[in-house]
Amino acid sequence: MRGVVFDGERVRVVDDLEVRDPGPGEVLVGIAAAGLCHSDLSVVDGTIPFPPPVVLGHEGAGVVEAVGPGVTHVAPGDHVALSTLANCGACADCDRGRPTMCRKAIGMPGQPFSRGGKPVYQFASNSSFAERTVVKAVQAVKIPRDIPLTSAALMGCAVLTGVGAVLNRARVGRGETVVVIGTGGIGLNVLQGARIAGAPTIVAVDTNPAKEEAARRFGASHFLTSADGVREILPTGADHVFECVGHTGLVRTAVDLLDRHGQAILLGMTSPKAEASFLPAAMFLDKSILGCRYGSSRPQRDIPLYADLYRSGTLLLDELVTATYDVGDFEKATAATKSGTTSRAVLTF
Repeated sequence: MRGVVFDGERVRVVDDLEVRDPGPGEVLVGIAAAGLCHSDLSVVDGTIPFPPPVVLGHEGAGVVEAVGPGVTHVAPGDHVALSTLANCGACADCDRGRPTMCRKAIGMPGQPFSRGGKPVYQFASNSSFAERTVVKAVQAVKIPRDIPLTSAALMGCAVLTGVGAVLNRARVGRGETVVVIGTGGIGLNVLQGARIAGAPTIVAVDTNPAKEEAARRFGASHFLTSADGVREILPTGADHVFECVGHTGLVRTAVDLLDRHGQAILLGMTSPKAEASFLPAAMFLDKSILGCRYGSSRPQRDIPLYADLYRSGTLLLDELVTATYDVGDFEKATAATKSGTTSRAVLTF
């Protein structure tokens, strides 16, 4: 079968990939569509350390082809969106409803794939850039059949992370103010999360003026190409500032833009050794800096919620898909993603 493999030096679309059958508590999914996220490219450039060879992809949707023993919540033929969260379901964090903190979900990656008899790693317990993948049952979330799989694929990362950061981690309240720095796939979902939460003033900041139309469509009340103008809109600062770029200098910017009791939420992925600085004295007015893993999500709860919001017209999914590419055109999709002109490029199989 076809898949996108990074061998430690370059990325190739191969056609001799194999995947094993599902074991107990596992699901075999035929991938229909997968979003290309900057996190996949971060594996290639080394920002996210990961052992090669590895099948990339972590944001996908498809159809269940087989289930292993003990799996009852999905069956062959079901449409599913995949999460990256291979949590155990039995530890203290899972029991508290914090599956993103499950330590067993962040361990040594598995190797369900092979090429020429040699094992190949799975990225983010997912590897949706393959015609088929095997995931833990908890990662396969059943969705209605009327949701296009090209759109449903984006619920597995961009939507869970962006909307989840607003609703689950920051807990933005109706009437509160929001600034979003960076309006890529994650930033757009933060914008619509803030809109859904009832924030009346939502300021989008992006250096690319061509992104204004999309930012406003998803919920921005204002659009700026520089954070310098935020104080003209919010003289005392914002209740919530989301950094969605992964630039250490913008961490300082996010903190500087906070009002009293404000929160800076960090979503952008920086290099593991990168350091950021800010003025600690600025924090004594009950300000805080929050990390956020995967939108503090509970996928089996959140994805069905987002599916309902999509079907009611409240959550935008189709509008996130800038273009679709056959998996064989991976290089074209990558170029479009790096150009900054796409919300999401989606690979199809």
